[in-house]
Amino acid sequence: MGGQKEQGGVRQGFDVADAAPLLLDPHGLVTGWTVHAERLLGHGAAEAVGRKFADLLANEDAERMEDLLDRCRAGKDWTGLMTAVRRDGHPVEVGVRVTPTTAPQGRPAVLVLLSELEEGTRGWDMSRGVLEQIVVGNPIGIAIVDTELRYVWSNAALEQWGGGQGRTRLGLRVADVQPGMDSEAVEERMRHVLETGEQVVGYEYVGRVRSAPLRETAHMLSFTRLEDDRGDPMGLYYTVVDVTDRHRARQRLALLDRAGQYIGRTLDVMTTAQELADVAVPGLADFVTVDLLETVLRGAEPAPLTGSERVPLRRAGHRSLYEDLPRTVVDSGAVVSYLTDSPPVWCLTTGRSWRQEQLDPLAMEWAEGAPGGRESTFLELGLQSVMIVPIRARGVTLGLTTFFRRRQNPFDADDLNLAEDLVSRAAVCVDNARRYTRERDAALVLQRSLLPRRMPEQDAVEVAACYRPADELTGLGGDWYDLIPLAAARVALVVGEVPGHGIDAAAAMGQLRTAVRTLAAIDLPPEEVLAHLDDLALRSGHDDGGLEGDDSRGEGAG
Repeated sequence: MGGQKEQGGVRQGFDVADAAPLLLDPHGLVTGWTVHAERLLGHGAAEAVGRKFADLLANEDAERMEDLLDRCRAGKDWTGLMTAVRRDGHPVEVGVRVTPTTAPQGRPAVLVLLSELEEGTRGWDMSRGVLEQIVVGNPIGIAIVDTELRYVWSNAALEQWGGGQGRTRLGLRVADVQPGMDSEAVEERMRHVLETGEQVVGYEYVGRVRSAPLRETAHMLSFTRLEDDRGDPMGLYYTVVDVTDRHRARQRLALLDRAGQYIGRTLDVMTTAQELADVAVPGLADFVTVDLLETVLRGAEPAPLTGSERVPLRRAGHRSLYEDLPRTVVDSGAVVSYLTDSPPVWCLTTGRSWRQEQLDPLAMEWAEGAPGGRESTFLELGLQSVMIVPIRARGVTLGLTTFFRRRQNPFDADDLNLAEDLVSRAAVCVDNARRYTRERDAALVLQRSLLPRRMPEQDAVEVAACYRPADELTGLGGDWYDLIPLAAARVALVVGEVPGHGIDAAAAMGQLRTAVRTLAAIDLPPEEVLAHLDDLALRSGHDDGGLEGDDSRGEGAG
């Protein structure tokens, strides 16, 4: 056990020079007593010699002495904390070292060193052997560098991140043992610690290390300055912990959170598909394409796919981290036809995802009709790893999302799980947009069929009509106009509106338009026509108001 000097008049820890020695026989009886022991415990030599040392300890520590004596008889020593009892009965915390020795007559004996622990002290210095057991066998990577940032020591755990064994690091710097690492950023923090003495805790480095050159990893580093007796820096030590799993989990949650915010902000199918591609780059992939079945873009229900036919899709969205890729792929809105034996068609027909860590550099593109009049190889596009995830909602496949990476960081199983979660969220939004498109188109057809296709011929007035929906986003609703010829060269000009949008509003508009024409045909005064229409609107509202939340009708018409 190494000694420790006094600082400011207060003893810090276990000091061998200040320890009180005493000698025991193999059975634990005191055979040698010193002045230091008398000062510490208050017992004189005549009182202590011949007594069991256990009698001078608190009960719980006295019970341990027999085991400690057994260790000494086996040639082992022990170091730890105990509570001794002074002659006046007051307890005192002491650091104790018990070690086998030989008495002057050659008989086996036990040497006991006692050192009082001052209030507030942290303990005592460990021996080099104890310290080596702590740091050498530690699963956390630990290294010591000098003031020139050159390695002087490292434990075995540091080797798991590459760079060779500890002896091969000696005299080298971080850049020498980890050439793919951003060593400048790490050494900048080392210099800060050396210059200021401030400890850096929890610095997260994200990048590549030798142990995983093809994959981005994350490590948590902490730096602490080492000082000599005068307080001058003599180097620093740092610790390394792999936090890649935690880093990826945080990235995954951030990406899914971003998807929830940005995907599905509109009810347009093409816009929703593009939002999916925008969110996935660069958080998950370098290049993403979204292809939807043509029936989906029309709002229709997709038909089952057998895989025996070539499946035409349309490019609904794409996003690239690089400027050259968009010029080499199909533009948004264009038709993409995949070959029957290609992985995309397999994903479409099975509804299962497909992943390949390393693409065949000589493989041809899966789609026909590539730009430039020929098919491009993955090698020409620089694409190296791929995932294909079908877009499925309510058990129906709507299209495909394909993820590519160029850099040396192939997709793994965790990436595929993240891609499937991302696409499944977007699939709900795509299906909602598809169903909205179907209802909107049906309502438009109904509305246009109920509006007059051309103005009737009459001599009373000259008319011209142009229908512009009040809601330009939906383009449909319960608005209508009409011109009804009456007797005596008269006409009725009608403009009306039914609250709401969609098929219900258009149907209500059709009922009211028919009622207006019927009432006008019997040549009722305008105020009576309006009164009858008011009654009709109220009755229709009561009839249809039984469905809670239905506000498309029942609020009247204007």
